[in-house]
Amino acid sequence: MSAIKAAIVGGTGYTGVELLRLLAGHPGVEVTAITSRAEAGTPVSELFPSLRGHYDLKFCAPDIEQLAACDVVFFATPHGVAQAQVPELISRGVRVIDLSADFRIKDIATWEQWYGQKHACPELAADAVYGLPEVNRAQIVDAQLLACPGCYPTAIQLGFIPLLEAGLISPENLIANAASGASGAGRQGKTELLFAENNDSFRAYAAGGHRHLPEIEQGLGGVHTGSGDVRLTFVPHLLPTVRGIHATLYGTLAQDTSVEALQALFEKRYRDEPFVDVMPAGSHPQTRSVRGTNMCRIAVLKPQDRNTVVVLSVIDNLAKGASAQAIQNLNIMFGLNENQGLESPALLP
Repeated sequence: MSAIKAAIVGGTGYTGVELLRLLAGHPGVEVTAITSRAEAGTPVSELFPSLRGHYDLKFCAPDIEQLAACDVVFFATPHGVAQAQVPELISRGVRVIDLSADFRIKDIATWEQWYGQKHACPELAADAVYGLPEVNRAQIVDAQLLACPGCYPTAIQLGFIPLLEAGLISPENLIANAASGASGAGRQGKTELLFAENNDSFRAYAAGGHRHLPEIEQGLGGVHTGSGDVRLTFVPHLLPTVRGIHATLYGTLAQDTSVEALQALFEKRYRDEPFVDVMPAGSHPQTRSVRGTNMCRIAVLKPQDRNTVVVLSVIDNLAKGASAQAIQNLNIMFGLNENQGLESPALLP
């Protein structure tokens, strides 16, 4: 089988360079174009010296003909950008993996409310497949337009899914406290993201409402088997680190369930998932255990044997929360081994 020809639109951000890093070690994919209007003509290795010897490409301005010659196009762009080019690529039969939020939310009015702009191609959002493999693997196989999940939504959904599928927790009062490294805000110059502003500090933000909330509630609502709507209180936090998400999730048990039964439930649900690791009973997973990988590590606990279940879920926000998960989806879409290009263990220290 010849190599899959891939292009990356918006290759100068953290998710773009993470895609380049991971695809450099993927034997089944050849990156043929990487776009950036601001850096057009600049060698990739000049902007990212870590990639010297891996790419001879130069950044180029987006060109629809060049992109349409590829088998798959990744969009690693700010929200709202992909909408302008995706319809033409779809009409030409190119498969698209969008790492932005443009096609994640099915209800267009909700998307427009949370993202503060008019959606340019709402007709495509209905057909887009939400790329959480642990739920939608069968649909991903034939997807032409794939919406890669957000970082917080990935960690939070994977933690709650087994409980909601089994109808073991009340869906109306879910709580997620989740903390992300500064790279989750993207590669941009903002005062509040400076090292001197974040180092030795820890803070919550967007407690009144974060735009990942409707995506999470949509996904959890799709797996919930009981009565009542899924309602989540979600408070994100900023960690004084570069990478990683740690989500602490709380649910009220609808029936008395032992911690042993909860552990067995999670182990059975994720037994065949290559990128979800259910930790031994009593574990407390750390973000550094998944750094640079597509792995989600999960632990389930029942403090004081009361009726609250606590799930700890850790991922790398740039990897399983973005670029590595996008490659996992590519592997599924093109019939490759799901692990291909994603086998490396976490970086330590």
